[in-house]
Amino acid sequence: MTQLNLTDNERQFIIDTIKQGKPLPKEYIYKLYADDEDVFLFWNGRNETVTNAVLPFHSIEHIDEPRREIEKEPELFDTTGRQLKGWTNKLIWGDNKLILSSLVNGPMREEIEKEGGLKLIYIDPPFAVGADFSYQITVNGEDVTKQQSIIEEIAYRDTWGRGISSYLSMMYERLRLMHQLLAEDGSIYVHCDWRVNSVLRLILDDIFGNDNFLNEIIWRRHYSHNDGNRYGCVHDSILWYSKSRDYIWHRQYLSYDEDYVKKNYNLIDERTGRRYRSVSMNAAGPGPGRYFGKIFLNPPPGTHWRWSQERIDEAIKEGKIYFTSTGVPRYKQYLDETEGLPVQDIWLDFYGVSSQSNELLGYATQKPEALLERIIKASSNEGDLVADFFCGSGTTAAVAEKLGRKWIAADLGRFAIHTTRKRMIQVQRELKKEGKPYRAFEVLNLGKYERQFFFGVPANIPQEKQEQLLEAKQEKYVSLILEGYSAQRVHEHKYLHGKKAGRFVHVGPLSVPVTKTLVEEVFEECRQNLITQVDILGFEFEMGLVPYIKDELRQRGVDIRLRYIPKEVFDKRAVEKGEVKFYDVAYVQVKPYIKGKTVKIELTNFTTYYTQDDLEELEQSLKKGGSKVVIENGQIIKLTKDQNGILQREVLTKNWVDWIDYWSVDFDYEDKKEIIRIEENGEVKEVWTGNYIFENIWQSFRTKKNPKIELITAPHTYEKAGKYKIMVKVVDIVGVDTSHIVEVEVK
Repeated sequence: MTQLNLTDNERQFIIDTIKQGKPLPKEYIYKLYADDEDVFLFWNGRNETVTNAVLPFHSIEHIDEPRREIEKEPELFDTTGRQLKGWTNKLIWGDNKLILSSLVNGPMREEIEKEGGLKLIYIDPPFAVGADFSYQITVNGEDVTKQQSIIEEIAYRDTWGRGISSYLSMMYERLRLMHQLLAEDGSIYVHCDWRVNSVLRLILDDIFGNDNFLNEIIWRRHYSHNDGNRYGCVHDSILWYSKSRDYIWHRQYLSYDEDYVKKNYNLIDERTGRRYRSVSMNAAGPGPGRYFGKIFLNPPPGTHWRWSQERIDEAIKEGKIYFTSTGVPRYKQYLDETEGLPVQDIWLDFYGVSSQSNELLGYATQKPEALLERIIKASSNEGDLVADFFCGSGTTAAVAEKLGRKWIAADLGRFAIHTTRKRMIQVQRELKKEGKPYRAFEVLNLGKYERQFFFGVPANIPQEKQEQLLEAKQEKYVSLILEGYSAQRVHEHKYLHGKKAGRFVHVGPLSVPVTKTLVEEVFEECRQNLITQVDILGFEFEMGLVPYIKDELRQRGVDIRLRYIPKEVFDKRAVEKGEVKFYDVAYVQVKPYIKGKTVKIELTNFTTYYTQDDLEELEQSLKKGGSKVVIENGQIIKLTKDQNGILQREVLTKNWVDWIDYWSVDFDYEDKKEIIRIEENGEVKEVWTGNYIFENIWQSFRTKKNPKIELITAPHTYEKAGKYKIMVKVVDIVGVDTSHIVEVEVK
């Protein structure tokens, strides 16, 4: 047993401090672990425990542009060309800590391993204390800034809550999980800048090992930048680590320019007339090393550095080796035999996404496709699985799809998921047009299990046990939601849980949607007690409730308002600061056109009550001569204050269509049940959730090139006569989903 180098006084001080429950001074921590390692990475809040929760993934949408002409592998596709088998790419909405934990420890790990494992991870995590994660949307020619959601703000504030130590804790746990998920021959690229590259390097060394550090890549994202009183910051860093010494690597090259050729390939072979350069026959042989611009003396097994005698003999025979007057051997490296200039660890050949670029999606942290193309080509093979767990606008997934890789992309932000969904559909369309292959992808989330996890109800226990736990915590749950809604608890009614500003409040269930039956029970209690106004809060709502309430229940004397409960209610800080926003459920109207077995759907109306800004506050703070675009109560308004202080309001959303960013249709919604895989008592079983997967058959959405949206679908023809339920999904310009079901009968 190692003896601690401590005096008696130091030992007693440590014992007394621990007994009193006080924090131990850092110098004593270092002394206690002095013999363990030469260097120990420690920060306030470091925790070796990594989340191991396993939450089932809900498949809420399946997207595969129909391929009508099938020539190869018919067993993989149905008669319309929709993918039936094989890997389906994953776009996952939620907290990436829970997503990673569920991938590492859950049933989907087996699916990943069947594909050869996860070969490459690229992440571009938040790395600026004051980072701006808002995004731009355009309405009738005016740019509108959409702020990040409260849940994103809270997650980000938590990241920097205690400064660099809390940032390290956030990244450390996630990087530990990513390390576990990577295949043995996989690697990770971590994008950062000068603010955090030094500390990220330390925790990556801690997790992956210093021996597996390959490069710090310097990417010049700007040509010039004015930083005032210091040198302009024009570059980011990309830290590249491997899981082991045996990893995937393909040397990347730059095309030679004319000046480089003239300067370096300045010799002409008199025998062949070909340009060449004279290369030293050193021990490692000609050419660059294994990494981006580095040569190592001890290469990994399987790396052939030295010249074999066979190769030397062949080169002499071909006239490629000659000897100088002093007898030193030299090698002729012909220009037409080289692939170009090897890429080094400083990348100067492309910049960030410009305001004029066709790639631009209005996303502040968007990176150029060329950057990801180089990384994916260098560190993965065609058919490999790559991932991005801070996917933002979806650049990694888009480039992976174009390069024939499989992918997983995840993000906390609703708008990030929506932006990536649109982008990937556009990639599918482009590849289809070019006659190139592509894969289906599905949109996943953790659904009710994520909410239950926040509330302390595990997913890996029997359903009956889950319901018992939820019932035991019902009062705590109701009180929590009412506090987030700033409502007072009332106890004299069965279905009316609270009251706010003259309106009664019902808190819907945690794990199932608010149903028509439940709404009717709330209505009946209101009617019997002569209550005329009530808000019903829920995480999910049964289809068709809004028109039913509008057309029937309000006509019978009770003003019922449906409002979504946001995830933020589970964050105590957001509740205490009054930052939790509940939004009204939007209203969608559609009209079917039926002719025989063919149906078309027209989108006829959309109503939302979304509010982002405090109009009165902005009016007072707006400076003379200034203008501001705001969102209030379902209207996007441009405020302008002239030099005399006179305020003018211009409503930009002149028509309900202005709110629509994307809509899609599943013409046979109940065709495919949603089956999830749940692990209970060490066994994995498949369970039907009671829901169906939305199979995205047709969609229309706005793009930078084409901001117009179609309001009538292409015709869809059913194979058999009968009744069908059609689901219409609308995503508005701020990224919120609203769905509607209509039933049709074809003959």
